[in-house]
Amino acid sequence: MAIGVGVLVVVGIVIAIVTSGGGDDAAATPTVTPTVVLPVPTPTVAPEQRADPTDFTKLLPATILQYAFQSEKKADALLQAGAVEAVTDTYADGGTGTLTVDAAQFETADAAAAAAKEAAGATKVEPTSPAAGLPQQGDVTAGGQKVGTYAIVDAGDGKGLAIWTNGTAMFRMTAPVGDIVAAYRSYPM
Repeated sequence: MAIGVGVLVVVGIVIAIVTSGGGDDAAATPTVTPTVVLPVPTPTVAPEQRADPTDFTKLLPATILQYAFQSEKKADALLQAGAVEAVTDTYADGGTGTLTVDAAQFETADAAAAAAKEAAGATKVEPTSPAAGLPQQGDVTAGGQKVGTYAIVDAGDGKGLAIWTNGTAMFRMTAPVGDIVAAYRSYPM
C-alpha cells in the first residue's frame, strides 16, 4: 500500500509539473506596446480675412491642420457647371506647402454629386499609394445619416486629391499626398 501511495504521489507531481508549463518560470506578462500621440499640426502663419464673406464662405475654415487661409477667388468652371456659388481657397503653411480647396454650393444634392463625378473623371489618378494609404472612398455622414460620398486618391505628382459631397455642397481638395487624408478629415464640412 505504501508503494501504491508513493506511485500516486510521484504521478501527481509529474502531472502538476506538466500542466504548469514544466518549471518554475514566472508567469508570462503581456507586452505593453506604447502608443505615441502627436499633437495636431497648427499653422505657423495667421490666416487672412475673407474680403467679402457670404453665408456659404463664412462656413469654410480659416485653418486646416498646419495650413492657414491665404486667398480666395471665384471658381468659374464650377459656376459654369451650375453652382450657385463657388470659390477656390488657397491655404499655406508658412513655407513651401500649399493646399487648395474648390468649394461649391449647388441647388440640389444630385447636382453636387454630378459635379463631384465630373471632377473625379477629369483627374489623373495613380492606381495606389500604399505609403499614404490611398485610394480611399466611402460615405460622408452627419448626425448618423449619409449626406454624401468621398474619394481620396494619389494624383501622381506628389499631390493627393480628395473629392466629396455634403448635401448640396461639393469640395475638391488638393494637398501634398502625405497630408491629404488628415487634411480631408480635418475639414469641417
